[in-house]
Amino acid sequence: MAEERENLTYERFGTAVRELARQVLDEYQPDVILSIARGGLLIGGALGYAMDIKNVSVINVEFYTGVNERLEQPVMLPPTPKAVDLTGMKVLIADDVADTGETLRLVQEFCAATVVESRTAVIYKKPHSVIEPDFVWKETDQWINFPWSVLPPVTSDVEKP
Repeated sequence: MAEERENLTYERFGTAVRELARQVLDEYQPDVILSIARGGLLIGGALGYAMDIKNVSVINVEFYTGVNERLEQPVMLPPTPKAVDLTGMKVLIADDVADTGETLRLVQEFCAATVVESRTAVIYKKPHSVIEPDFVWKETDQWINFPWSVLPPVTSDVEKP
């Protein structure tokens, strides 16, 4: 029997982001949204539009290597934003899912020395996450099919040298 999965469509993604933005704005006014690439790229950008925040930045962290396969610890990939760029700011850290929570924790620790405050926002939270995100659209214990990652990568028909 196939494993049950949480399926997020682009339409539901739009609803999720608007509802998540409302949660954030009801109690927090960030200066910048820091998106965790790759999964958080779309969330951070969409939250930026929904919350009318133009200051959206990216930090690249690798953790997953496949379905339910991950590195031992998340690893920050270059280029990392200069911590001085975040000095004195209220930061909203955005990602697609808090599965183990280790990626969110790594980015919060990275920001801690320079920001005034950081909070986290995710579309999904898994029950076993080591941190409790500040803003969550939905909790699930299932593997999540995101509309942008459910299909295999597009490949080129052009022969590489």
